[in-house]
Amino acid sequence: MDSIATYFKFSERGTTFGREVKAGVTTFAVMAYIIFLNPIILSNAGLDVRAGAAATALIAGVMTIAMGLIANVPLALAAGLGINGAVAFGLVLGSGLTLPGAMGVIVLEGIVVTVLVLVGLREAIMHAVPLSLKRAIGAGIGLFILFIGLVDGGLIRQPVGDGPVPVEFIFPTAPAEFITILGIFVTIGLFVRKVPAALLVSIVVMTIVSIVAGVSPVPAVEPTISFATIGAFDLTEVFTKLGVLAAVLTVFSFMLTDFFDTMGTATAISEQAGLTDDEGRVENVGRILLVDSVAAAVGGAAGISSNTSYIESAAGVAEGGRTGFTSVVTGLLFLAAILLSPAAMLVPYTATGPVLIVVGFLMFTLVKDIDVADVEEGLPALLAMIVMPLTFSITVGIGAGFVSWTFIKVVRGKLGEIHPLMWLVSIAFLIYFAQSWISAMLPK
Repeated sequence: MDSIATYFKFSERGTTFGREVKAGVTTFAVMAYIIFLNPIILSNAGLDVRAGAAATALIAGVMTIAMGLIANVPLALAAGLGINGAVAFGLVLGSGLTLPGAMGVIVLEGIVVTVLVLVGLREAIMHAVPLSLKRAIGAGIGLFILFIGLVDGGLIRQPVGDGPVPVEFIFPTAPAEFITILGIFVTIGLFVRKVPAALLVSIVVMTIVSIVAGVSPVPAVEPTISFATIGAFDLTEVFTKLGVLAAVLTVFSFMLTDFFDTMGTATAISEQAGLTDDEGRVENVGRILLVDSVAAAVGGAAGISSNTSYIESAAGVAEGGRTGFTSVVTGLLFLAAILLSPAAMLVPYTATGPVLIVVGFLMFTLVKDIDVADVEEGLPALLAMIVMPLTFSITVGIGAGFVSWTFIKVVRGKLGEIHPLMWLVSIAFLIYFAQSWISAMLPK
């Protein structure tokens, strides 16, 4: 006990063993929903739910423990929401990659970010992208997964035949649709009442309701634990199927989502835990970024998408967590939860769709910090946010934001405000958007 207290600096940070354990349990409780939600989202791309749940819990456990031991901060990691939706609907269903090919993209972006951390360039590159676009990326992903939640819940679909709109609302007529509506009210009610582990409780309650109502038949649950997704990635497919330029921009786009989310989360949690200095600099930020970057690549290599730092860690900090031992406790509970992975087969879309809607809202709240009245910031942010869900592509959304932001600066004669990286990436995105036209114009 004394050695644990010394290693994690309990006395220096004004905490105790019992308080850290309580904080770790709290963080796990509010994050445990991802064990069931992540494989359900990726099952749209063909992931085996049972194996996906086991790998989700395993990687979350290992990387959260690593964060505690290496960086000594109460920050937990798990498969990132938003990115997993982009993998399933953007890379696999949208771009035609296989699931291993899509996971190869995640491994590549994780490796790139890790290298940038090791050479000290990650923070420098973060400063090159306008703050409004960083926030728009997060808000746009929020709209993306909210849209996925509505589609998964059966409330939005493509019109049958030649309808006047690309998507349409389905007025509930079938039991599954009514249960989705009920789930939305249950999830929102639990969330606004600040019920502990509201999202996990909602998934459990609505799964039971769906099974009892006969909407979700009870599948044959294999009681054994499977880790079949581990190692299911392909680093070359994105290049062979999409071409080099499209592949590079796709990896870059996914890299950006990991890039900015972690720094914001780490700063917010560290400030809450009192682990920042007078200038707001985060203690051990280099170690935090390194673990988080490695987690992205490891998540892809395990076949369950990028793992990233979770803002839900704030729940543990609110319970008094101040050191990495909080993360160690959370990680150990994730490892123990591997035993529950076979139960993931029981969770239907009617239980996860409503949760995605609330999670999408939480991510969308970043829009409040964007100066939408300023056309230089607001219009590119809007394009980035709205194009993501409409095209089912983070890459296209980010490209729309980057190109429009640079164009407006040029038109207004503010060339000095455009970072060289923004020039480079905006031109690359223009080529990406026009690649079909360019190919058609080239001599055969």
